[in-house]
Amino acid sequence: MSFETFDAIVVGAGMSGNACAFTLAKRGLKVLQLERGETAGSKNVQGAILYADMLEQLVPDFRDDAPLERHVLEQRLWIMDGASHVGMHYRSDNFNEEKPNRYTIIRTQFDRWFSRRVQEAGVTLLCETTATELIRDLYGRVVGVRTDRAGDVVLADVVVLAEGVNGLLGSRAGLRPIPRPEQVALAVKEMHFLPSETIDTRFTLREDEGVVIEAIGTISKGMTGMAFLYTNKESLSVGLGCLVSDYRDGAETPYSLLDAFKKHPSIAPLLAGSEVKEYTAHLIPEGGYKAIPQLYGDGWLVVGDAAQFNNALHREGSNLAMTTGRLAAETIIQLKAQCLPPTAANLALYREMVEDSFVMEDMKKYKDMPALLHTHSKTFFLTYPELMSRAAQNFLRINGVPKREKERATLHSFVRRRSWPGLIGDAVRVAQAWR
Repeated sequence: MSFETFDAIVVGAGMSGNACAFTLAKRGLKVLQLERGETAGSKNVQGAILYADMLEQLVPDFRDDAPLERHVLEQRLWIMDGASHVGMHYRSDNFNEEKPNRYTIIRTQFDRWFSRRVQEAGVTLLCETTATELIRDLYGRVVGVRTDRAGDVVLADVVVLAEGVNGLLGSRAGLRPIPRPEQVALAVKEMHFLPSETIDTRFTLREDEGVVIEAIGTISKGMTGMAFLYTNKESLSVGLGCLVSDYRDGAETPYSLLDAFKKHPSIAPLLAGSEVKEYTAHLIPEGGYKAIPQLYGDGWLVVGDAAQFNNALHREGSNLAMTTGRLAAETIIQLKAQCLPPTAANLALYREMVEDSFVMEDMKKYKDMPALLHTHSKTFFLTYPELMSRAAQNFLRINGVPKREKERATLHSFVRRRSWPGLIGDAVRVAQAWR
């Protein structure tokens, strides 16, 4: 296939790459998609939550045959110490709607399904193929890629980098910096298999209803991170992720943290009797708005995780990936329709479209949150979870101590650990980062 020419080359077959390639092909463009894994999705790891609205814009009938696990009926947030958790949860029968808003999925299965839809739309997919180099013309514009298939060169009007947070093609070419350790989290996940009836009973579910548990606290040993447990049809996705910089600077390992999480008194009963059949690890972008690289240039665009599009606070990644992949495709389609060359000036339309979407609005809203959590990780992931647990136990334990005395003791414990200036400062910092 040496020197074959396409309208676009999409590097990567994850959420953003598939969304981009699918949108382009549906409009009749000639698209090549390159995937270094054995199959689409073979190296993708995610909890995983699928946000239906974003996929429905691409594939309106996806519910007919997509490998969906359970629709999410209930969301729980647990703030944990070593022996307990303080929890908040929301459960609503309104989520038992005809077209549910969120689903749990297993990425390897879902990505294979999405890839089949992409190929049916007309995309040429090459798996086990690595794009090793961007090809430029005499003016420095990207005009194609070189692959590891005997050094084949493939030409295209535009190259879309959907290679993930640790993709090397863009960084080797100097289009985007290699993410720093404090901008990336390493997440590990296990699949625990149980009969669907057992899952229904333990989580008070019916049929395809699902529960999401997300947890923060002392389980991350003072590092910036969180854990999760998602219900699938016949399995539980259980995982934990922390910043790479924290792993580098500390003595903890990802698996030791995950093992401790599984043994926690609040988690162990939910996993009892399960069979572990899978252990995976994956890097997740956590740098937020301030880590977003240049999104376009002469002949190229970058989408999804490769562009740091991940809302860590709300644990949203796949919806941002699909949206930016679609917007990149719509940019290319508009330029084609107007017979405009894919110069940096023209491809700047992509940045404008992202800016006008919820993606950039949400990224900007939480632009200061990554730095706050990283620089005050021990305060938010150790001190406050411990204080909240003690406060809850003090409130609930009936032992003849007057309530006013209990309240004074609780307040004193907060002031002793953080001081009044510290408490006020923490509240102000969170409010500023949340705005």
